[in-house]
Amino acid sequence: MTNRVTIRDVARYADVSMSTVSQILNGKANRFSNDTRQKVLYARDALGYVPDFNARNLITNSVKTIGVIVPDIGNPFFSTFIKSIELLAMEQNCISLILSSNDNQELERKHLEQLINRSIDGIIIASPSIGQAEIDNQLKKNHIPYLLIDQNPIADGDRVMTDDFNGAELAVNHLAQLGHRKIAMIMAKKPSDNLKRRFFGYKQALNSNGLEFDEKLVISTEMSKIGGMNAANKLIQTDATAVLTVNDEVAIGLYHGLNLLGKNVPDDYSVVGYDNIDLDEYLAPPLTSISQPVHELGATVFKKLIERIKNPDLPQTEIMLPVKLVKRNSTKELS
Repeated sequence: MTNRVTIRDVARYADVSMSTVSQILNGKANRFSNDTRQKVLYARDALGYVPDFNARNLITNSVKTIGVIVPDIGNPFFSTFIKSIELLAMEQNCISLILSSNDNQELERKHLEQLINRSIDGIIIASPSIGQAEIDNQLKKNHIPYLLIDQNPIADGDRVMTDDFNGAELAVNHLAQLGHRKIAMIMAKKPSDNLKRRFFGYKQALNSNGLEFDEKLVISTEMSKIGGMNAANKLIQTDATAVLTVNDEVAIGLYHGLNLLGKNVPDDYSVVGYDNIDLDEYLAPPLTSISQPVHELGATVFKKLIERIKNPDLPQTEIMLPVKLVKRNSTKELS
C-alpha cells in the first residue's frame, strides 16, 4: 500500500541514514551512541512506524488482505459473524486474517500491531479495548482503512451497529406483556458501549411499562456460560420472575445454574437471551431471544471496508441494523 510510514520516513525525521535506522530497530543499537538511538526511537514512535515483514511479492497486487479482531472467537455470535466475512472474502479474492483476543486488552494491541506488520489492507475491529490512541497512532499514521462494529465505543471511523437499545426494549416489553412485574437483567461486569445501550433500553422499557427500576435486579457477571451459571444463585435471591441476559451464552449458563438449584425455565423464571445463536433452538426449552442480523452485519462491514480501501476519501458512514424478538418456549405468562 502507498503512504505507509517507512524506514526512509523515520531516517528523514531523525536526520540519520536508513542504514542507521535499520540497524537500531533490528537489534544492533549498541553500535550507536545513546543520542542517536534515542533520536531514532523517538522518530519511530512519533511517526507510528511499524516494520513491514510481509513479503508482498508472494501475492498479486489485486489480492486484498483484511484483518478481523474479535474479543472471543468461541462465542457463536462472533463465529457466525466471521463466517459471513470469510465467504464474501473468498468471492472477492480477498484473504482474511482472523484474530481472537479472549478479552485480553494487551493481546488485542499485539494483534493490531501484527496485522500492521503484515501490510494489511484494512481492518475490521469488533473489540471494545482498541481505543482512540491505537487508532490515531497506528492505523491513521499508516493510512490503514478500518471499520468498527458495535463492540467498539469509538465514534471516529466507519461504523456498523445493531439497535441494542431497541433490542432490550423488545425483550422487556415481551416479559411485561406476559404479566411479569419484577424483571431482572444479567449484565457484563465491564460492559462495552453496545452492552450499555442494552442496559439503557432495559431501564427505558421498565419505565414505559410502569415498572420501577431496582438495582438489586441488575446482576453483574462474566459474559460466558460459566458467568451465567454463577448468576443463577444471585438471581434466586431476588424477587424476580423473569430475566433478560446480556447474551445467549450467559442464558445457556443460567439454564444450567437454575437446573442445579432445582429451578425450572419457564415455570420458575422466564428467560430472554440476546443474539439468537443457532444453539437456542436446541435448548430445553428453546430460548426466546433478541435476534441480531449477524449474517447481514458481517456482509455489511466487509463491503463497507472494501469500499473504504478502494476510495479512502469517502464520507464517514454509520449504519444501524434492526433487531427483532424471536419467541420460543423459555417465557410464559405469569399466572
